[in-house]
Parts: sequence; structure tokens; C-alpha cells
Amino acid sequence: MSNLSIGIVGLPNVGKSTLFNALLGKRVADASNYPFCTIDPNVGVVEVPDEKLPVLAQIVNTQKIIPAAVEFVDIAGLVKGASTGEGLGNKFLTNIRDCDAIMHVVRNFSDSNIIKEGSVDPQGDFEVICAELIIKDLETIDKYLDSNKNNSKENKTTKYLLASKLKSSLEQGKLAINLNYADEEKELLKEFFLLTAKPYFIVANVDESTYTNISNFKFQISNFETVVPVCAKIEFELSELPPEDRLNYLKELGVEKSGLERVIQKAYDILGLQSFYTAGVKEARAWTIKKGSLAPIAAGAIHTDFIKGFIMAEVISYADYVEYHGPVGAKEAGKLRHEGRDYIMQPDDVVEFRINA
Repeated sequence: MSNLSIGIVGLPNVGKSTLFNALLGKRVADASNYPFCTIDPNVGVVEVPDEKLPVLAQIVNTQKIIPAAVEFVDIAGLVKGASTGEGLGNKFLTNIRDCDAIMHVVRNFSDSNIIKEGSVDPQGDFEVICAELIIKDLETIDKYLDSNKNNSKENKTTKYLLASKLKSSLEQGKLAINLNYADEEKELLKEFFLLTAKPYFIVANVDESTYTNISNFKFQISNFETVVPVCAKIEFELSELPPEDRLNYLKELGVEKSGLERVIQKAYDILGLQSFYTAGVKEARAWTIKKGSLAPIAAGAIHTDFIKGFIMAEVISYADYVEYHGPVGAKEAGKLRHEGRDYIMQPDDVVEFRINA
């Protein structure tokens, strides 16, 4: 699959641009203290932190390492009324539509020097943004329903009935992704390109004192249990340090993983993604696929022609690959498996595909 794309949304001055800069490890967005400082969405591609790749590279004696990548899109701060054009809302909402997942950033820190637009609490921040997305989706659904209400053939279809169901739920303030769908409805839902049908997660931008006690962080918005705590200010400081100093700083703070790692892990979880590896003298590389993908689909992540030409996959688990020092040792130990078209890829498989050219 192509790079995972995550849209960062939130009210103005919750720390989105600072967090965006920190995730990318450089100053990109204008983090000035005023609303709408990000007029066009900033887009940046960042490598997925992966401690396994250098190990594989050392085993196969290659200098070239290619991690998986994630694209972050810093979408300018939304305000109440964005769906009807307040601020620069309509344009920003369109930018969200192109992303695979939405990262809601809510403010959970105190700073009297920062302008606060809109609500004054994380729950309220989240609700304002969701309301704007819901209103925009209702526009989409209403347009479809209105244009087909007199079409006797269309208004009896499953798609039309689904649209009616969505309208009712959205008007009750429910996000489309949280509804239950039949298999046919799941496919039809994609045709509406709804903003609230996108997978999402919440990042709470916390202060420094909360960050140093992050293992005990417990925070809930509505019934959402998986809020990811990140201190944008500290993450930005980390991003400006050399890798070794960065690790030492994290240890001093008592934090095991950087905010970038925790954000990407959460994105992988909600989208149902996993990685597999290829390793050889040319390069050691990570690839991203959906969980449950069959071997030919994984081969297609490398090149689409490989799906049709797939013969088999030579598979070694990462643990066995390391323990037996590569494919030769793993094969001698009986740890190299030949898998066919029905093989379901497992997390961290190290694979060489045999393809019919």
C-alpha cells in the first residue's frame, strides 16, 4: 500500500503545528500564536521508527535501510462553523477527506500566553470538531437523498436506505464509523466519502509534568478509552537532539517510547496494519499491509505485477531470522517455510517472494 496518511485536526492553538514539527523532526509549520497560521495543509513524510531493520541489515551486510513511512497532514485549526465556511473551514474539511485516518489533537495543558479559541476543555474541543465533521457529512447525505427522492428505482436500493440510516444517526450526533453495518453496507458506505466514517484517534497535548508521569496517564473523552498523551513541547525538543541524546533524554523523563512511536502505533492499530520485511544485499526494507493479508497481496505491496505472477513465499519469522543469522542458517534449522497463495501474513515475517516473470 502507499504511505499511510494521517490528518491532524483540532481547534486553533491546541499545539497541532508544534506537534507536526516535532513528529517530522524539523520546523515546517508556522507555530505562531494566532488562529489560521496554517493556511494550506502542511504535508510531511516521516520514517516509521523500527529497531528491527538495523538488525536485519547487519545480518545481510547491507548499508541501505528503507523503513515504512507515514504521511502527516497538518490541517489548519477548525472553529465552530467551519462546515458552513467559518474561518477557512470548507477548504480544510476537504483536505481531511483525502487522509486515511484522523488524529484529533485536544488541549490538556495550561498556558496563559496561548490564545484559546472555542471551548476550554478537551471534551469540548473534541465535540466541536466532531460536530463540524457531522454537519459536513449531513450536507453530503442530504444532497444524495434530495437528488434521488423522486427516483423510484434508486430510492428503493440498499444505498438509499443506508443514506437514510446515516442521516438519522448523524442528526443524533453519532459518528458514521461507530455504527453497525452489514457487509453490503460497508462497501456502499465508501461511496459517500464521509469524514466521520474515517478511523480516528485522540492525542492529548499535555504539559511537561504530566509527560514525566506518562505511564500513569489516565484520560477519557466520552467513551473513547485510547487517548494518546503527547507533550508537543518536549517532543519538539527531542526532535532537535541527535538520536543517542534523544534516547538518553527519554530515559531521564522515564518514557519508553517517543510520541512519534506511540502515535504511529495507534494509527497502525486503528487501521489494522502490520509490517513485514525483505532483506538482502541491496537493502533491508519494511513494508506495510493490512492485517490478515494473503501472501500475494503482500507481494503486491512491492509491485502490483507480483500479485498475478506470485508462485510462493519463502518465509522466516523475524525471531528465527535473527537467532539463525539469516536465511541460510534458518533453512538449515528447518525454520524457512514455503508458503502458497493462501498463506496469511504474520507480523514481522521476513519474506522472499518467488515470482513468475
